[in-house]
Formats: sequence, C-alpha cells, structure tokens
Amino acid sequence: MRAGSRLWQASPLTYLGLILAVVLSAFPIYWTFIVASRSNDAINDVPPPLLPGSHLAENASRLLANDDALFLYGLANSLIVSLVVAFSVVLFSTLAGFAFAKLRFRGRNALLLVIVATMMVPTQLGLIPLYMLMVELGWQGTLQAVIVPFLVTGFGVFMMRQYTDAAVPDQLIEAARVDGCSTLRIYWNVVLPALRPAAAVLFLLQFMQTWNEFLWSFVVLDPDTPTVQMSLKALATAYYTDYSQVFAGTAIATVPLLLVFVVFGRQIIGGIMEGAVKQ
Repeated sequence: MRAGSRLWQASPLTYLGLILAVVLSAFPIYWTFIVASRSNDAINDVPPPLLPGSHLAENASRLLANDDALFLYGLANSLIVSLVVAFSVVLFSTLAGFAFAKLRFRGRNALLLVIVATMMVPTQLGLIPLYMLMVELGWQGTLQAVIVPFLVTGFGVFMMRQYTDAAVPDQLIEAARVDGCSTLRIYWNVVLPALRPAAAVLFLLQFMQTWNEFLWSFVVLDPDTPTVQMSLKALATAYYTDYSQVFAGTAIATVPLLLVFVVFGRQIIGGIMEGAVKQ
C-alpha cells in the first residue's frame, strides 16, 4: 500500500516544473494587462513594471474613441462570427459524426477519407480561389465571407465521429429504434446528450480559433467592417504607434477567451479525460 501510494505522489521536481510552466504561460497575459494600465513610457522601463498602474481607464477611453481602429465594432463582429461559426461547427460535426459512426450507407468510408484528406490541405492554398468565389457572390467586405466558408470543418467531423463511436453503444441506438424513434430523434435525444463533453471541447476550440483568425479576415474584409484582430492591426500599424492603446486593446480582446475558459474549463478537462478513459 505504501509503495503504491508513493507511486502517485508528485515529487518536488514535478511541482517545480508545473510552477515554471504556469509562470511562463501566464506571464505574457499578466504583463499585457500591466502595460495596458500604464503610460507609453512603461514599454521602455528597465526592469519592466510588474505591478498595475493607474492609466487603464484612460487608455481604454482613448482606444474606444479611436476612429481608425473601430475597436468596439470589431469586437462585436468577432463575437458574432465566432459564436455563429462555433455553434454551426458543433451542430454539423455532431450530425456527421453520428452518421459516420452509427449509420450504415454506401460510400461511408470513402467520404470519411475525403473529409480527413481536407485536414491535410493548408488553408493558405485555397485563399485565392476562395477570395474569387466571395467576389463572385458579392460577399467581399461582409461578415458572410468569414462565416459561411467555415460552418463545418473536417477536424470537427473526424473528432465527433471518433467520440461517437466510443461513447454511444450500438445497443442504445437499437433500443431507440425498437421504441420507434426516427434517426433525427435518436440524434437529438440519445446521441447529443452523450456527446455533450466533446461538443463543449469542440465549441471552445473552434471559438478560440475563429476569434484569433486574422489572415482571411484581412484579405476579404474592408477596414470599415473589421474584426477585433484587424482593429488591433490598425492600432499597431498607425503612423504613431500608441503602445498603451495596443496593449489595452489586446487585454480587452483577451477577456472573452479568458471568460470562456473560466466558465467551461471544467467541461474541457472532463471531456478530454472522459475520452481518454473510454479509449
């Protein structure tokens, strides 16, 4: 018993490594908020400041009043785009994952192979033809251009297919069939509740990826219809770079991601661990 209990005890070296990892991961975010609360002079201070200043409200006020960045508008656009894309990816991925894992139809394996193959193609290779398509549709400069092409992803479908195969027993599907449930009702009442942990993880990953997306938004959107990343870019490439505004904008843009992780962090860990145990 004693030898077994010692096997699961963390050594001081383990604690040291974990503390070092937390510090290295959290310090850039912490320092962003520190500089956001100080004047521009703090950027060049040696050693750098480690305590908050008193200029956060002033920097945020100047940021929101900056007509070149349109920061609030970009923040709202990013929130709309990220939520719509994340919800859509979860919906279509769970539907497709259920179909590939539990339904029997001709060409199932071939279609799944095509979906997996799309994950191997870099997004940059499709940038030009996708932009030409947006121009043909008249969507250039509109939010549809950054929403519609990403309503479903190959990674989401593959992830939900694997999780559905492990989390939903075939006997459960057969019992629902015997009870007279349609395929759609089986998905909604039987499969989707079982997929909730993985769906939460997929939602958060997709929300974070869409929120941080810059390249495609920069290509297809106009400066008058920015996302939050384009607003930050406008701040950083101005004739005079006001670093206090840049860091204030970065700090504010980080808050939604931090809130998502705080609210759903337990769901993320629970989903990952449950999937690991099932495997």
